[in-house]
Amino acid sequence: MRGEGNRVALLEVSKVTKRFGGLVAVHQLDMTVNNGQILGLIGPNGAGKTTLFNLIAGYYKPDEGQVVFQGKDITGLKPYDVCRLGLARTFQTTKPFMESSLIDNVVIGALMQDHNVANAKKIALNIVDMLGFGEIAYAPGHELTVPDRKRLEVARALATGAKLLLLDEPMAGLTPTEKAHTVALLRRINEQGTTLVVVEHDMKAVMTLCPHIVLLDRGEKLVEGTPQEVTSDPRAIAAYLGEEYVAT
Repeated sequence: MRGEGNRVALLEVSKVTKRFGGLVAVHQLDMTVNNGQILGLIGPNGAGKTTLFNLIAGYYKPDEGQVVFQGKDITGLKPYDVCRLGLARTFQTTKPFMESSLIDNVVIGALMQDHNVANAKKIALNIVDMLGFGEIAYAPGHELTVPDRKRLEVARALATGAKLLLLDEPMAGLTPTEKAHTVALLRRINEQGTTLVVVEHDMKAVMTLCPHIVLLDRGEKLVEGTPQEVTSDPRAIAAYLGEEYVAT
């Protein structure tokens, strides 16, 4: 597997294309995610970010190209098979099991890596404790706030035993304070060994969290680099960032 210096590629997307009728949602896309990285995936609405997540995680099959995870070709595998290999994703719209407790929602995720319910419960308890749910751990899904549901999405994905998390707008709908807490939480998860790819529209949060950024536009990779490199690139400014991010 390729890498940068001593870094090893955990995920490699090569020349991936996805069409929906006459619409090319993703076109000849190359992207590498290194083990231990936090990569930000940005771009305007309709740029292909969520479609790319669906292609990587097995919800869509590419029309062309290849997806390799941990050296294994996972192109076209079903989502549950991809998840068993250690790759999980969250969704923009949170959908907990409303009548089940928060902890039981996480147990469902943990059953992916351990079919023994007692063991899955232990895994879930550890994750719930790590994410700081406290007293609401036994609250039913319908009582959870938006921030709690966002954290629950992350908890369920972590519970599967994922080595790589694809996080689709984990800060959408949150207040600035809640976003700051989420950034700190995602950093902690990364420090404990989980690689992250984060789709997010809040550029302050992205620039704070992600040392490396890929900007998509119209299904293609337009710019890639550090936050400073991306925000100073005229193509990124014109396509997405606007004059606010012109380097001074």
